[in-house]
Amino acid sequence: MTLAYVALGSNMDDPVQQVLTAMDALAGLPHTRLLQRSHLYRTRPWGYAAQPDFINAAVALDTRLGPRALLDSLLELERRAGRERSRANGPRTLDLDLLHVDGVQCHDAHLTLPHPRMLERAFVLLPLHDIAPTLALTATRTVAQQLASLDLAGCERIM
Repeated sequence: MTLAYVALGSNMDDPVQQVLTAMDALAGLPHTRLLQRSHLYRTRPWGYAAQPDFINAAVALDTRLGPRALLDSLLELERRAGRERSRANGPRTLDLDLLHVDGVQCHDAHLTLPHPRMLERAFVLLPLHDIAPTLALTATRTVAQQLASLDLAGCERIM
């Protein structure tokens, strides 16, 4: 089994319920056990600002799925939730990002691990901090250390 961390986000079609339903779906993936769930956070949109606020969360999974198989499962859950990729950083029913898989570094056309932009995004690191504050993101920075360097304005814990 391998420890993996996934970020969840939604800002369409009852975002709180979308995230909670996705957490349950992640717990039901084959050869996978949900270990921890973060709190839910309301956050301002990032990138394209003319859209509703997001609900963000993170989970820790213990899985036998390889990183690419896990990514494929995440993309299928997004598809089932009605995710359409019509605009970069635009509104979405569900966004599932594979952030980190213990012992795995990968960079190809379909998957980069650790997630390349998580270091700059409070809406990712804040929920990740709930479940893995000491996770090493770089050789010298943990989630807690990196989060302390980010602006948390616009991030509010709701559950």
